[in-house]
Amino acid sequence: MASEIKTIGVLTSGGDAPGMNAAIRAVVRSALFKGYKVKGIRHGYNGLLTEDIIDMNLRSVSEIIHRGGTILYTARCLEFKTLEGQQKAADACRKAGIDALVVIGGDGSFRGAKDMAAQGIPCIGIPGTIDNDIACSDYTIGYDTAMNTAVEMIDKLRDTTQSHDRCSVVEVMGRNAGYIALNTGIAVGALVTLIPEVPFDLDRDVISKMKGTQKTGKKHFIIVVAEGAGKASEIANEIQARTGIDSRATVLGHVQRGGSPTLRDRVTASRMGYHAIELLNKGIFNRVVATRAESIVDYDISVALSMYKTIDTTLLDISQAISI
Repeated sequence: MASEIKTIGVLTSGGDAPGMNAAIRAVVRSALFKGYKVKGIRHGYNGLLTEDIIDMNLRSVSEIIHRGGTILYTARCLEFKTLEGQQKAADACRKAGIDALVVIGGDGSFRGAKDMAAQGIPCIGIPGTIDNDIACSDYTIGYDTAMNTAVEMIDKLRDTTQSHDRCSVVEVMGRNAGYIALNTGIAVGALVTLIPEVPFDLDRDVISKMKGTQKTGKKHFIIVVAEGAGKASEIANEIQARTGIDSRATVLGHVQRGGSPTLRDRVTASRMGYHAIELLNKGIFNRVVATRAESIVDYDISVALSMYKTIDTTLLDISQAISI
């Protein structure tokens, strides 16, 4: 046990993601196993400002590994973005006897962890976001579950789309990243997948492809669009106006954040939570836990936040080649 740390705090911040509870469980039990005390901060950084802090024990995290959401709740907090708010949060940690923090969330959460580190509170970040848009990590907690949820919903939608010879334009989450859309599009056999990383022309990339497949006998169509690439309703209206094909928009929305996490999310979250405590136990602070080539690694928070992630162009090639 690192001599300067006796009590570890854990919080979830930003958008919730399936598997966050598994990460909380791993953090709490790994810390207790190594002799630390653990405190949970509810409602993210806002919980530090309001001192919504609870003691956690082995039973605090019983029967949660299979549950979606986060038992610690989450919130966004404008006050914490100010220097005064960060100082207040650090003071709350000291008042509660919290010597280090484990922060589960996305880039915004890690920026908060960096700010807390600047106030003298050691932090470890764990990537929890369905968008898989954390640059330093190949994979983020919640991503697999979100994709499987999207696939399940679109598979159901396909039944009615085929029955009516329609075009279904399905909007999935991904404001700035097309990972969910691209992989889901391949998995459901979408004719076209639109992502924010690649600008598109409706006539060239959608309408012409629909007309081309009509000539080979195709009568129904699935179009998957990431929310950051365009609005499903507008695209569906344009398709119907230009082709005469009955076109409907479906926005999957926040259903993608919910549900019981998949095996991959549960195991990855458990590995990351354990690794976070291992770092603190070794006196290694202010790192972000990540995956690289299926291994668990970690990066300095500043380095992690400076990294840039690009879409896998091979998946784009696959999508275009087999969706004909």
